[in-house]
Amino acid sequence: MTGQPHPTDAQQYLPGMGKHWLLPLYDPFSRLAGVGRIHGQLMDRANLRPGQRILEIGCGTGNLLTALGRRLRDTDALGIDPDPAALRRARRKAARSGLPIRYEQAFAGALPLPDDSVDRVLSAFMLHHLDDDERIRALREVRRVLRRGGELHLLDIDGTPSGRGGGMAHRNARVAASLPERVLAALGDAGLTGVASNGGGKAWFGRFAFYRAEAA
Repeated sequence: MTGQPHPTDAQQYLPGMGKHWLLPLYDPFSRLAGVGRIHGQLMDRANLRPGQRILEIGCGTGNLLTALGRRLRDTDALGIDPDPAALRRARRKAARSGLPIRYEQAFAGALPLPDDSVDRVLSAFMLHHLDDDERIRALREVRRVLRRGGELHLLDIDGTPSGRGGGMAHRNARVAASLPERVLAALGDAGLTGVASNGGGKAWFGRFAFYRAEAA
């Protein structure tokens, strides 16, 4: 089984800030929200080592892979995202930092990689952007490209209602649907093993959660 990338002009996607014209605000927002610190926690959990081949799905403007490249120089890192404007920013960051990170335009549901070719897949604040069908396609693609024993390390918004009496659901339907039990079920349904929650935390934009899974 091999993946074929969707033509990006035929499939819709949700930009990182929700609107294309808000992209220039993405990096300032990330800095103010402390996303770099949260990315560091994701990398701490991922058991990253020199020589691994690492894929980030939904890489956006490249903040996570730029931080990874500075932390661990001897890696083969690839980021994919459907947004060409975000990828241009990511490539500029890599060039300025002298990092050999590659970026390709693609959807997570059709990864442009062969079977059993990646040691680690990372994802940060992307999964809740996908509807149910695209989420399962993306996670099955993750399973396909991971080598035996390879790992997925996932970070996403935790949409669990807070407050007394169970709290109120989020106004954003995608965030409200981003519940740990649903994420864990989707990971298992995609054929990944060792599925587990891996901690979490809270920032001013809300709660977030870490997950891990393996390719059997």
